[in-house]
Amino acid sequence: MCTPTAVSRTEHGSIYAVRWRVLIPVKPADDAKSRLRGATRHVSDHPELVRALQADTIAAVAAAARLSDSIAGVHLIGDGTDWIRQIAVRELELLADPGGGLNAALSVGAAHLAAMAPPTGVIAVLADLPALQPAEFLAVLERAAHVERGFVPDAEGTGTTMLAVSAGLALKPAFGLDSAHRHRESGAVELQAGPGARTDVDTADDLRRCLELGVGVHTLAVAALYR
Repeated sequence: MCTPTAVSRTEHGSIYAVRWRVLIPVKPADDAKSRLRGATRHVSDHPELVRALQADTIAAVAAAARLSDSIAGVHLIGDGTDWIRQIAVRELELLADPGGGLNAALSVGAAHLAAMAPPTGVIAVLADLPALQPAEFLAVLERAAHVERGFVPDAEGTGTTMLAVSAGLALKPAFGLDSAHRHRESGAVELQAGPGARTDVDTADDLRRCLELGVGVHTLAVAALYR
């Protein structure tokens, strides 16, 4: 009988993580989501909307962590994240953004988490998933546990909302234009996921789709800012 550890092995010999650390990049609200600018009634409302998207994503992941011990920790990477301490979520570790863009930040953050004990898998989650449900996130982790690297494509199938890697392996993020294709080409396996885990918000139309799915309390509170 196997003793439970951070890393286990199936009868076929493939390695999979049974515990995870979640890495969420949080860009300063003033600089994030440029394609959403102009969608609110006033330019000054834009940062509030971005923070709401981020807060609901973080809250969904934190709720999943309270439901399952498969999540060893939730970690944010970015600057200007002090406001996050004001929302009622599980304890979070804040990591400084090393600069160099999203992929560089995720690589550094994932390497930091990989050096922590006991070893765990790492999953990067972009902070623009206001319709994400805790059960959807836990289902992604369950599927990711059976592959070395896996990714969740966005609703359009071209972008990526989550990227997971087993303990001991490099994350190798390739977010940006056509990231789903690039992650697939790098050997990551596409993971099935619910609509809330795939519907990210880059435009006003994306937000409307999320509102139809059902969003968290922070995004719902600022939805009235949209025309």
